[in-house]
Amino acid sequence: MSAKQYDTLNDAELTVLAQRALARYPAALQGELSLLCRSENATFLLRAAGKKYALRLHRGGYHQKADILSELHWLEALRETGIVVPEAVQDREGEKVQTLPLADGTTRHAVLFHWIDGEMPTTEVDPAAFQQLGHITARLHQHSKAWRKPAGFQRIIWDHHTMVSDQSHWGRWQDAPNLDPADHAIVEEAIARIGQELATFGKGEDRYGLIHADLRLTNLLLHRGETRVIDFDDCGFGWYLHDLAAAISFVEHHPRAAEWVDHWIRGYEQVAHISDEEMAQVPTLLIQRRIQLTAWVGSHAETEMARSLGPRWADHSVRLCRRYLETQQLPIGA
Repeated sequence: MSAKQYDTLNDAELTVLAQRALARYPAALQGELSLLCRSENATFLLRAAGKKYALRLHRGGYHQKADILSELHWLEALRETGIVVPEAVQDREGEKVQTLPLADGTTRHAVLFHWIDGEMPTTEVDPAAFQQLGHITARLHQHSKAWRKPAGFQRIIWDHHTMVSDQSHWGRWQDAPNLDPADHAIVEEAIARIGQELATFGKGEDRYGLIHADLRLTNLLLHRGETRVIDFDDCGFGWYLHDLAAAISFVEHHPRAAEWVDHWIRGYEQVAHISDEEMAQVPTLLIQRRIQLTAWVGSHAETEMARSLGPRWADHSVRLCRRYLETQQLPIGA
């Protein structure tokens, strides 16, 4: 799976494609589509017969249909345990994943989900939100470790090579906007050390398996005291504590980041124990995630998320790499 740039289709073209996908569903689901956001994929809000749904239109060259079906298998299994996660809707033919041919010979996939109500916490709320995040993440990990995956199950691999090498899924970190070429050597040194640490740490079943891989506050919904998880599009095989690093994605440099990490760990430990060996790798996983995101910003510079980060985001990334290399502190914070 090679890295490709952000989707080149414009909003109007994506809307036409979404309407084509919607036409395959029963009459009761025909309604009004509106574009909610564009990031890795395009997500549309569907209003039909007084109900709401989310239509996810995948970008090309990222997930195969088998990958998406595997994601849906995990979601079905999680729902059976009482965890509230997205539920896909079948079309008139009983399919949950649409495959839409394009004029250039390529295809796009689409999935329609039942809407999940809830309020999305932000970094401005009480740090207890991160405790809830750690708590629900531990439940996902418990399920992952015990679940017997169906035949043919396949998901994206998140390891050192696929996250921060020149062939990473999200592109080259060197392409990030505002990253001074003079600072490349610092990032390269950090990547080399990360690789050594994780090679020694290994991929034993107690520390590496099926994870959400993007479980941050924007993918958490709080509703009447219940914690709900959305957006499993990046779920795949990686280190379990990568989900801790993902929890503070894009805001690792925030002054309160260390407090958020503490609360996440506290919530996780309410459900499952983090071994001393895993805890020792937290700094490495935190800085690896930041470099991975630096690559994402470079290949997704057109997105609203990337543009919102500001001109100093890359400088903060380099500063955190220096902290990782030169101190015993967590590579986060101001």
